[in-house]
Amino acid sequence: MQPRFVGRLGPADAMTVANAALGFAAAVAATIDPSLGARLILLAAGTDGLDGVIAEKYGGTPVGEFIDSLADVASFCVAPAVFVFSVASQEWGLTLTTADPPLALAASFLIPALFVGAGVVRLGMYTAYDIGSDSTEGVQTTLAATILAVVYLAGFQQAALLVALTAAFTYLMVTTITYPDLKVSHVMGMAIIQLGAIVAPTAFNRLFPRALLFMAVLYLIGPWFYRRYLV
Repeated sequence: MQPRFVGRLGPADAMTVANAALGFAAAVAATIDPSLGARLILLAAGTDGLDGVIAEKYGGTPVGEFIDSLADVASFCVAPAVFVFSVASQEWGLTLTTADPPLALAASFLIPALFVGAGVVRLGMYTAYDIGSDSTEGVQTTLAATILAVVYLAGFQQAALLVALTAAFTYLMVTTITYPDLKVSHVMGMAIIQLGAIVAPTAFNRLFPRALLFMAVLYLIGPWFYRRYLV
């Protein structure tokens, strides 16, 4: 008897499944080595971009849009939340066995948890209402996770900064701010910088993660600019 998925998944779906697996790997790695966890989050983001390129070239399947959102929960909700908690717990010396949890423990635990919840809502709304459109409402989970990871790789590794950014993205993911979809050519161009940030994050005074951070923040704060001048 064949597994149910045989013949029903396409090449793009295989890349999406790889994205989900990388999300798990990133979450586990972050508890031991946050830098490795951040790099795996970026690698997952790369596979997330590639599945769209592959689907455009070879076609998608009816299940593709559903497993894409499920994979994104693992890679761009849970993994970055664990990453931020791990950075905070290591820097602040926190443990979950503290009898009277300090404010720092509450913030480093609750804010990432809220981030996961907001990300799930955002992905559900995207799947229900935005698929097929050339834009989407709220900051994309991929963008939020990428910025959190690349901020750390760029050398800005303070736990307070990462927790604050996580809180900000928790709100921004469920706003009605409209973001245009990235053009495939732009995705491929950013992928080269992203690969550099994964393979050699500290090379040339952290050039690759800092360049990727600049591009991601520019898109984050100026979706109107991207839509008017670059699309």
